[in-house]
Amino acid sequence: MGIRRLFSDKRKVLQVSGLVVLVLALAGAYVAFGPPGLYAKSETPEFCAQCHVMEAEYENWFHNGGHSRLKCIDCHLPNDNLARHLTWKGYEGMWDAFVFNSGRVPETIQVSESGAVIVQENCRRCHEETVARINEDRNCWQCHRRLSHKNSGAM
Repeated sequence: MGIRRLFSDKRKVLQVSGLVVLVLALAGAYVAFGPPGLYAKSETPEFCAQCHVMEAEYENWFHNGGHSRLKCIDCHLPNDNLARHLTWKGYEGMWDAFVFNSGRVPETIQVSESGAVIVQENCRRCHEETVARINEDRNCWQCHRRLSHKNSGAM
């Protein structure tokens, strides 16, 4: 009788846990894709610029960029497959929210090492034909300085 009760209790815990996960997933889907439309809003450069620490980067991108037709996510998130894109979007979004709300934003914002890898991947993906003809030992923005959001000078 004790074994039956043990299995019964585990089954109830699994059922309740499954129900909680389902409710959270549905709530997340509603917030992301329902009337609040957070997913679509978070794809826009205006969303990224809402944090006052990104205003200068947004203005430089908007006024100076050869890439001003692109969105922030086109360069700063992986775009090789949807699963990787969504994973990084969630991770980076939560990290940025934590850094901003905890007051840990540095004076000079610089791309992280993992972020630099993603930006470089996206440069190579979009400019594949050109990149194939040059030395690939450096990051693209080492020569194309105006793409760094800080400088407006040309190559």
